[in-house]
Amino acid sequence: MNTAANPWLSHTAVIEEIRPEIESVATLILRLEDSNLAGSYRFSPGQFNMLYVPGCGEVAISMSGPATDNGHRITHTIRTVGRVTQAIEQLGVGEMIGVRGPMGTPWPIESLHDRDVVLVSGGLGMAPLRPVIYALMEEPKRFGRRTLLYGARSPDLILYADEIDSWRESGIDVHITVDRATDDWHGHVGTVHLLIDRLASIDPSRTAMFACGPEIMMHFSAKSGLARGLARESIWLSMERNMQCAFGMCGHCQWGSHFVCRTGPVLRYDTAEPFLTVRDL
Repeated sequence: MNTAANPWLSHTAVIEEIRPEIESVATLILRLEDSNLAGSYRFSPGQFNMLYVPGCGEVAISMSGPATDNGHRITHTIRTVGRVTQAIEQLGVGEMIGVRGPMGTPWPIESLHDRDVVLVSGGLGMAPLRPVIYALMEEPKRFGRRTLLYGARSPDLILYADEIDSWRESGIDVHITVDRATDDWHGHVGTVHLLIDRLASIDPSRTAMFACGPEIMMHFSAKSGLARGLARESIWLSMERNMQCAFGMCGHCQWGSHFVCRTGPVLRYDTAEPFLTVRDL
């Protein structure tokens, strides 16, 4: 979508579909009402939209659908945690919502030609990585070994559980761990960064890592990646901050010297590393 003329303008979208996912999480499929805008709308994996509910406000939500989709099908997976997301939860199919975007920096997928890719996700961090998974599935010959490591609090909170078999069938090596096992869980138990330690082999000279999830998870995942020999320049994180204007004007998303909505949310680890251990930043 070309927002250069008026980057503050929200465009009306219709809610086409609502898919319940896990507790307090649903995926919304949106269609831009203006067919010309819908046809020109494009995003890159890792970017986000500002979703606007009149009388309530805006919230930054990452894209969670294929980058091949246009404005006739914009996918967002949303957790109900605050005022705006609670208002979105009350909307139904056929109702309207404002869309402003796409915003932010994407995952550097274009730099991964012939490289091995390790995706590390925790909880709802799977949503911003899902477009990357679709890209890895769409053009598998562009990449080397493709690995997904995913951690959830419990088996019932595994996001997109109904898609994981198709990811594996496409050749992606998927490993899942949970913090709390149930009687019928026979997989890994423990934090997701331990899966990095357990990977059979990593060629650090040709491997890139993308991580998204709670900051403490990304911190330890990056440390595990470094311990396996990955360069700081080969590790990328998606930072979730309080993005309210999406242009770095209001200052709510400031993180050290960065305004995450403008220089992020995807940041290279050597850029993010100095701030990850600063308490309460």
